[in-house]
Amino acid sequence: MPRTLAAPVDRLRRRLLAAIAVTPVLALQLPAQGQEAPVVIPPPQSDLDESGDNAVAVLAGGCFWGVQGVFQRVRGVKSAVSGYAGGSAETATYDLTTRGDTGHAEAVEITYDPREVSFGTLLQVYFSVAHNPTQLNFQGPDRGTQYRSAIFVLDQAQEKIARAYIAQLDDEGLFDGPIVTTLEPLDVFYPAEQYHQDFLTLNPTWPYIVIHDLPKIQALERLFPSLFRAEPILVGMLPPA
Repeated sequence: MPRTLAAPVDRLRRRLLAAIAVTPVLALQLPAQGQEAPVVIPPPQSDLDESGDNAVAVLAGGCFWGVQGVFQRVRGVKSAVSGYAGGSAETATYDLTTRGDTGHAEAVEITYDPREVSFGTLLQVYFSVAHNPTQLNFQGPDRGTQYRSAIFVLDQAQEKIARAYIAQLDDEGLFDGPIVTTLEPLDVFYPAEQYHQDFLTLNPTWPYIVIHDLPKIQALERLFPSLFRAEPILVGMLPPA
């Protein structure tokens, strides 16, 4: 195998086996079941009043492959980068984060144009199709705090909007249980290794992607047609920083 894939191979193999174990024929024909089924929810009652053409949101919701893939297809998003948030620089690697004891979560840094899409709209997509916010420290076959549902807030304004939206959705009872998404201050976001970037787009036939992530893209197109962008904005297409 290529040297760059040596580090993640054990975990990728686990995801492959987990996907194959859930009745492959049905899984390939049906939308995501249970843990990832989309939920139709209203937009937040309040939203950020943002100016300028660049803003950032950092969201975690299970494996970053699917979360990144969703937001790369949202109009107004300028980039969506997979990475790690919640821990230190010393442990911001794939091998260490997968242990589940570093404080990191697999997260996605979303840079967007608030003139085209708002922070609140991103949260609506996040809660409805990107992951299941009622699952504590897991998503689908992935287990551990590194897969927690978390919004890494950049400031008090983001925290206020996110907290109010969670309360709104809990009050309306649209999910099977209470939302367990944590609100955590963002210290530093650490981009993940290159082999994790654009993984959904580059590996569309992987059983894990087919079963757990492609249905999210389908749900985004179905539930948010005005936001959906058929051609994703890939990390590999971005100009050097």
